[in-house]
Amino acid sequence: MEARAIQRGVRQSARKMRLVIDLIRGCAVPEADAILRFSKKRAARQIHKVLKSAVANAQQTAQRQNTPFDADNLRVTYAVVNEGQTLKRFTAAAMGRGTPILKRTSHVEIRVAGAETSAPVAPPRGPAAPKAEAKAEQKPRARKASATKAKAKKKTPAKKKKASK
Repeated sequence: MEARAIQRGVRQSARKMRLVIDLIRGCAVPEADAILRFSKKRAARQIHKVLKSAVANAQQTAQRQNTPFDADNLRVTYAVVNEGQTLKRFTAAAMGRGTPILKRTSHVEIRVAGAETSAPVAPPRGPAAPKAEAKAEQKPRARKASATKAKAKKKTPAKKKKASK
């Protein structure tokens, strides 16, 4: 079972939000919940709301499908923060000018999935695997003769100028 939650227009820059979202990506939901609850970053509160919403959506999906649900078995499979619309404002500056202020927003998306529905890892294709092994078994090639001669040939040092009195 998989569920997702999106919050759009969070009034914080995506760059600051990504610092927190990187901490929970791939974690189990109880662990991610603890990380967000005790984080000192302001972004953690908004991301925690989205995580709780995703878990609630997973619970509703399980209830609709009449399947057993355990929030402790969920993992954060996908967590991303994208840039939202930038609010452009101006503030007063010296000599009657105005300088721009960019009030950045962001969109948070979190997907959670049960441990049993994780994406299967595709095995390597049949013909590609033997080629990789064959390359590893090849002997290193001998160096070209011209390259060795160039290394053996040393440059003569530049002539020193005579000191004038």
